[in-house]
Amino acid sequence: MSVEISRRTALVGMAAAALDPMALAKSLAPKPVGWAILGLGSYATNQIMPAFAHSENSKLVALISGHTEKLSRFGQQYAIPTSHRYTYDSMDEIASNPDIEVVYVITPPATHPEFAIRAAGLGKHVCSEKPMAPTPQDCQRMIDACKKAGKLLQIGYRCHYESHNLRAIKACRSGELGKIRELRSDHGFNMPNGTWRTQKALAGGGSMMDIGIYSLNALRYLSGEEPIEVSATITNPPNDARFVDVEDTVDFKLTFPSGLVGHGTSGYSWSPGKNRYEIRGSKSTLIAEPATGYDGDHLTLDGVELPVTPNNQWAAQLDQMSRCVRQGGKVLTPGEEGLRDIRIIQAIYESAKTGHPIKLV
Repeated sequence: MSVEISRRTALVGMAAAALDPMALAKSLAPKPVGWAILGLGSYATNQIMPAFAHSENSKLVALISGHTEKLSRFGQQYAIPTSHRYTYDSMDEIASNPDIEVVYVITPPATHPEFAIRAAGLGKHVCSEKPMAPTPQDCQRMIDACKKAGKLLQIGYRCHYESHNLRAIKACRSGELGKIRELRSDHGFNMPNGTWRTQKALAGGGSMMDIGIYSLNALRYLSGEEPIEVSATITNPPNDARFVDVEDTVDFKLTFPSGLVGHGTSGYSWSPGKNRYEIRGSKSTLIAEPATGYDGDHLTLDGVELPVTPNNQWAAQLDQMSRCVRQGGKVLTPGEEGLRDIRIIQAIYESAKTGHPIKLV
């Protein structure tokens, strides 16, 4: 009797699907990849978590936080059952939850290594926010742990998935601008006092690690080259309590193998702030302003607006990782990408400290 009922049910389902091709396509689509968000701060709750509603193959299934009030509030908001809400102390229990396939670490940078290594050891793929970690050694530990566990590691470089930045990269690579002669990228804002960003033990550094990584990473992905030398200076305003432990303004230059020089800046005391990059080529000049915002990015080519269709950069990032989990392949922004930036940032700090250019290997 049960076999007959199952057969009858299947036939009814097939008939319904024949009448509704979309229903059939949906029934054949792979199961969305389940993500747990670790750390429920502003970026996680205002940017990452809402992006799941726009993703194609990623699903928010669990929350991990040190704040039980946040677990309750956001758990209710996103219909996450209590069985899928974990504190940092109970995080090891995710190992027995098959719904969780990826853990996205969104906490202060100095805490990324231990959380990422822990998640990989529990059998989960890992996405970590940028900056990846305070030191190259920490980055390598994260990479090694994920490789040992046979798990993927993605770093949250959202701009690599954002349509305006992808269009700018295309302009640089295609010859649309001619031979690139000058690159400049400036990122900074006026940071309030009293945040974890002023604490080196949590942040790993100051403006260079936080907002300067956008300037640095843009110079790398726009040039398509890896720098062979860096030089830098750091300036802190006197008697400003924000900069007792971390740096304010960083001015740095990257020399690339082709001879191209990229100029970047970052700052924590800029009012108004800056969010732009400029590429001057032998044919044309491309300016992005805002360049790497959460929304409203804007491109001009020789002063004329370049039309670009906006996309949800966070959903695109989530889905690229999820496709790799389901189908195999390499993530677009792996741990090695994060490691390269941290190595360069450490060389920038060394150059500013010694007053000499630093060769990169």
